[in-house]
Amino acid sequence: MQLNGSDVIVECLVEQGVDTIFGYPGGAVLNIYDALYKNSDRIRHIITAHEQAACHAADGYSRTTGKTGVVLATSGPGATNLVTGIATAYMDSVPMVAITGNVTRNLLGLDSFQEVDICGITMPITKHNFIVKDPEKLPDTIREAFRIANEGRKGPVLIDIPKDITAAMIEYEKKEPLKSEYKDPDTFEAEIAEAAELIKKCERPFIYAGGGVVSADAVDEMKEFVRKCNAPVALSLMGQCAYDNTSENYIGMLGMHGTKAAAKAVSGCDLMIVLGSRFSDRVLCNPNTFAKNAHIIHLEIDPAEIGKNIEVYHHVTGDVKKAIARLNELLPDMSHPEWFNEVMGWKKKYALHMVPIESEDEVLPDQVISALDDLTDGKAIISTEVGQHQMWAAQYYDFKCARSFASSGGLGTMGYGLGAAIGCKIGNPDRTVVNIAGDGSFFMNCNELSSLAKHKIPLIELVFENDVLGMVRQWQRLFYGKRFSQTNIERGTDFMKLADAFGIEGVRITKKDEIVPQLKKALEYAAAGRPVLVDVVINKDVNVLPMVPAGADVSQPIMEIDLES
Repeated sequence: MQLNGSDVIVECLVEQGVDTIFGYPGGAVLNIYDALYKNSDRIRHIITAHEQAACHAADGYSRTTGKTGVVLATSGPGATNLVTGIATAYMDSVPMVAITGNVTRNLLGLDSFQEVDICGITMPITKHNFIVKDPEKLPDTIREAFRIANEGRKGPVLIDIPKDITAAMIEYEKKEPLKSEYKDPDTFEAEIAEAAELIKKCERPFIYAGGGVVSADAVDEMKEFVRKCNAPVALSLMGQCAYDNTSENYIGMLGMHGTKAAAKAVSGCDLMIVLGSRFSDRVLCNPNTFAKNAHIIHLEIDPAEIGKNIEVYHHVTGDVKKAIARLNELLPDMSHPEWFNEVMGWKKKYALHMVPIESEDEVLPDQVISALDDLTDGKAIISTEVGQHQMWAAQYYDFKCARSFASSGGLGTMGYGLGAAIGCKIGNPDRTVVNIAGDGSFFMNCNELSSLAKHKIPLIELVFENDVLGMVRQWQRLFYGKRFSQTNIERGTDFMKLADAFGIEGVRITKKDEIVPQLKKALEYAAAGRPVLVDVVINKDVNVLPMVPAGADVSQPIMEIDLES
């Protein structure tokens, strides 16, 4: 049938199973928005206050549903406002399709109004990008974009569409979505067999898993693998919901702000089995001393990650879900009681905790997050901004369910969380969604409270208010002689008045005995369909511990900071 380009875009999105997109209109995408208006019963559109938040919303939607997130923006500044969101998704391997408008083809390259080479700008931060210059190629370009976003190691793809393409008449024929062409290498079975033999022979196994386990929907396979190996487990920041945090085997996050038990397990194991993780510098800390007494087996879908940041003894390149399932078939039930008991002793001895700084009545972040965990039974979806609060969320919320965590790991994007939370809640309307923020990040995206009010999105925005850029200030305390340059923000904003101005509920926590009743109130508001801002006032000198200094051995974290020295 003959359809105009904008209707073709809608039909192709429907082909791909898209029912929700996030975006912001503008001149170059007016034709697309007209088609969306006519098809509002088929695709829901969520407008945010800023394009960056729309991109983060598509990201959060994808992470917590397993679907491909879709974001739409106009040309020029609309397109460039997506860049940080696209880069965030790229660093964390999140499948997303970003659609941008552009000026008509005859105006390309002439520095026309709101023209920008968004394909050139985003080339380093997308798996692939397209500019559509032939109307007849539009349908297959959209289909190909979704295939690429989900093939192998997932990630964002951008499609730039000139305005006259969206108006052109195009021959459209409905097609089934393209299947992924990814195939495990021919060496896959041999690599699996060798890995199984190494696991059978080891005496002190240690399992470390990352976001690839969640992305591959391999959570159940990993649970069985842990049972068979009878091994302690640590997770990366991106892997936080890959394994039940309340399990006896779980010993915490690994890395710069991970637990000391996990760090000691790295040093004490004879075999480290790594599932779907890329060995970031925040995990390795010092690659020259990392797991120096162990062989490392790395299961990873992206061959470029094998040996990139650290040499490994053996690797399995392929789909981590298939790889773990195949290992489960080859492995017997094993037991390592002496090693397991030793690690559990470390888990108990070095359990995470915070101590009051000024008074017993002051609010500590671990108390707030642990109370939230209890009240939601570890089954809420948690998004975060970036900073101290992000690490506290990973340390103290005990995730029980897969696809329950959305946080910017690789790029470390302040301002990510509230937009992401919008996507999380839109994609999971029946689940409790909480964005945990610091006030530094909050001031980067508080305009999105208007989006919560407009769309009546009943999520909880929980802000730790300490009037400082906490993580940067912590580094200044430790390594810059307490020269707190530009990290005391002290903006004087009354968060409760701000919540009222945006038309959402406001709850404040200033004392220890207010934590549980005020969190209950916030959860009740959300359950009743009302978005809520929770202001948690904390001491500016609360730090994230443990902390491994840059370049130090991961097994030698700082456990205490003397605030007086």
